[in-house]
Amino acid sequence: MIPVLVTLLLLNGVFNLVVWPAFYRRVARDPRARDGNGRATRFLIVHTVLIAVALVLAVVSILAGVIAATGAWS
Repeated sequence: MIPVLVTLLLLNGVFNLVVWPAFYRRVARDPRARDGNGRATRFLIVHTVLIAVALVLAVVSILAGVIAATGAWS
């Protein structure tokens, strides 16, 4: 069971670290991201917060996978 857990945690973390930065680049280029004065809109702010949370969870997932793989938790 532990190898499956480790694999899922690591795959999840790597997938999220690859996907979310690319999504942020698309969101930042979207016309809804900035108002007429060039300031960030709620669209950009909300997506930035969601992406940041997803990236933090990705790092936590990778750390949990490494900890589970090394047996350092027990």
